Amino acid sequence: MASVVRDNLTARVYQELRQALMEGRFRPGHRFKIRQLAQSMGVSETPIREALMQLVRERVLDMRAARSIVVARLSSAQYQELRAIRLLLEGFAAEQATMRISEAAIAELRGHHDVLVAAERDGEWRKAVEANWHFHNTIFRAAALPELQAMIETLWLRNGPLLNILYPRAVPTYRARHQHLNVIDGLVARDPQAVKQALQDDLMEGGARLIALLDDIDAGRAPLYPE
Repeated sequence: MASVVRDNLTARVYQELRQALMEGRFRPGHRFKIRQLAQSMGVSETPIREALMQLVRERVLDMRAARSIVVARLSSAQYQELRAIRLLLEGFAAEQATMRISEAAIAELRGHHDVLVAAERDGEWRKAVEANWHFHNTIFRAAALPELQAMIETLWLRNGPLLNILYPRAVPTYRARHQHLNVIDGLVARDPQAVKQALQDDLMEGGARLIALLDDIDAGRAPLYPE
């Protein structure tokens, strides 16, 4: 019975950490303090340690010397490789969501986008990163394809923390209007190709300045975080 309880606690901790990582609540390089995390989550250190090790095995976290566990940072090359995969998977999810998404979910998307825009305007960077995740995740859920969503979430586990370095040095910009608005318009029109294209354009346009920053960080021309 004790092992079952421990397994359940580990699963709960793991799911909560996954959610936090996808939402960008931890930034690259964040060091997890097992005792402190156990106290904040109201569990013993064992399920914390087991959940963290599972994320290490999934390459979401890095284990360094002296058993220090930190959030992994993607290089520019890694980010671009994962983005190429995301373009395919998230584009397909967008197509599938177009004919299935409810009016309530579309209204939810508008709300997440409004929160994102306001957060960027007000310099609330953590809130902007979280709102962006919820915008995209609403589309993934609307696709109603659990296996596809699981694959996309695995990519976001590694991508979510990285989005913290977007702000304030690489705030997403667009050639015309924000691509989120084009996504919403395509969903309202029930146009799968338009939704897919807008979502893929969002990844490409919105991430252009991030890639330039990652290139500078990789080359030592810029720090991971400004002083």
